[in-house]
Formats: sequence, structure tokens, C-alpha cells
Amino acid sequence: MARQKDDHIEPKLGRSRAKGKSPEKFISRVLRAASKAGPVSRTGLSAKRGTGAARGRGQIVARLVGDRLSARSRRVAVKARLVNLKRAAKGSAIAHLKYIERDSVTPDGERGRAYDRSEDLADVGEFEKRGAKDRHQFRFIVSPEDAAEFGDLKSYTRDLMAQMERDLGTRLDWVAVDHWDTEHPHTHIVVRGVADDGKDLIIARDYISHGMRVSRLGTHDPILGAAHGARH
Repeated sequence: MARQKDDHIEPKLGRSRAKGKSPEKFISRVLRAASKAGPVSRTGLSAKRGTGAARGRGQIVARLVGDRLSARSRRVAVKARLVNLKRAAKGSAIAHLKYIERDSVTPDGERGRAYDRSEDLADVGEFEKRGAKDRHQFRFIVSPEDAAEFGDLKSYTRDLMAQMERDLGTRLDWVAVDHWDTEHPHTHIVVRGVADDGKDLIIARDYISHGMRVSRLGTHDPILGAAHGARH
């Protein structure tokens, strides 16, 4: 698990040099830096470390979820599962990836195909190899209430993952598969448990429960739904 030093920071304010830059981008940079810094209490940076995922990335964003809600917020169900790969059965990671790529899950009843940030046909075998030595991985199921009207969930999912990267302050290695074989279309997303600095990716439990489900998805509205977590 990545350990980060919770140093107290007292910023010295000076004249702004960022003329013409969006305040939202500045705030995003502050949130990203704060998420890396560690836990926050009501009186400032906590003097003690939390336990488990409570000291992970994204808890600053989770505390500000109310600021992202609006009258046009979209309801989305989010289910989350943290899988300890060191304790899981051998081959379970690739088995899960092949399972979500199973037959009859597309609108035309064809086999599901994984995609990532840039490729519409991602290689799940290569993804599994990259994460072969990872301690854990995250598995999400995301189901917007109006997903049936989208026609394609790829843009929606990519927007969500891009926002998560900004919230967590790290690039994420992930693959996703859209399923249209139920009454509620949904996306299975598998995220490697490693940050871009090579350390274990620890996501604050509050972010998974609250922050992720109100992430702003590009030009879309923020989302609002239910999140559930399980550990293995």
C-alpha cells in the first residue's frame, strides 16, 4: 500500500499569473493535489492516518459532492467490488474478463468486446498480463437510468474514467465492456490497482460510495446513484 506523508501545507498567496484560465481547471488541480496529500478532517489535515481505504485518493472530492449536484442530475447505479488478486484463485482475473466479453450481450446479440480510453477493441489478455503482479483490482458496474437512449455507452464511460483520473490525480489503466442483455443496459469496468507512480492505487471508500457517482462526465450532467462495495 502506498504511504504518503501528511505534511501540513501553508500556501503563500501571491498575484495570480493565470490570466484567462478557467477557475474550474484551477480547482481541479487543487483537488488533485489535495487527494494525493491524504486524509482531511474538519479542522484541516488530519494528524493521524485513517484505516484502510479511508486514507486513499479521492476523499477530498467525496466531501464536495453536493457542489456537483443540480436539478438536471442523472441517476446512475454504481456497484463496486475490490478484488484482492493475491488471495483470488489462479486465473480468476482473466476468467472475469472473458466472462464480461461473453456472447449475446450487444444490442444485436453478439459477443461483447472490451474497449479502453482510446481503442474500441482492447486486448483483455494484454490487460491481464500488465496486471499480473498487481495486489488488487477494482471492478465497477455502471448503469445510467437512461442508458437505453444512448445507443452507445463508450463515450459516457470514457468521460467517467477521465473524470475519475482528475479526481484521483492519476492515470488509470482500465478496460470496459457494455452489456445490453438486461432491462437496464450497463457497463462493466475493470481498473488495475496501480497508480501511475507504480504504487498501489488506494481509493477512499467515500469516493467510491459518493464521489464517483457524482463525477461530471464531460459535457454530460453529474450522476447520482447508489454504490455498493465488496471485498475479496
